[in-house]
Amino acid sequence: MRRASPRLPPRPGRSRPDRVRALSSKSARRGPKRRALDAQLQESKDGPAFDEQGRLLRAYQIASPNRDERPAGMKCSLLVVHNISLPPGQFGGPGVIDLFLNRLDPGVHPYYEGLRGLEVSSHFFVRRDGELIQFVPCELRAWHAGESRWRGRQRCNDFSIGVELEGSDEIAYTDAQYAELSRLTRELRWRYPIEDVAGHCHIAPGRKTDPGPSFDWGRYRSLIAAEPER
Repeated sequence: MRRASPRLPPRPGRSRPDRVRALSSKSARRGPKRRALDAQLQESKDGPAFDEQGRLLRAYQIASPNRDERPAGMKCSLLVVHNISLPPGQFGGPGVIDLFLNRLDPGVHPYYEGLRGLEVSSHFFVRRDGELIQFVPCELRAWHAGESRWRGRQRCNDFSIGVELEGSDEIAYTDAQYAELSRLTRELRWRYPIEDVAGHCHIAPGRKTDPGPSFDWGRYRSLIAAEPER
């Protein structure tokens, strides 16, 4: 039986707006050349550091073209958890990045032929080792949910932030992924009025199954509620 998405603990307060930090560039450890942000910019007493477009300054930044503006005045109130691996069940390669950049080569793997012409993205991607990559600034709309509905509202892309975990429905997620996802959740809730978290399976039942039975919602809920390490 599919586990229900957790009820979130109360959102943390903050005394004043997040400060906009200066960006810096850095080469990626692997994959395509990508811009990175100063790894020393960590959480401060003012909360996690984002820029004015909603880029998390500690995450590696790779700009996906698959994004657009949110409807005017739309607030981010939902966090959606997905999984993805390309080829399916294989981890650590460039397939997910290539998909989100519209450069996936159908000749590399038979599965890729079915993805020809697909234009998708997520705001964040968490690799098996906990590496965090951001493809779309949170103030913009990423194309991650597709046809979807949550609490009577359709078009979840309009009001959600999407996080892809490198994984599959049947393979357990790593300790590093749970730690990173919980930290990211706390950071996003510090900046945005996120009240709910759901799996892709919850907003598109019958069409999507991720993050699957391998995702431990109870563990995730406990980690969200825990105080971050200092």
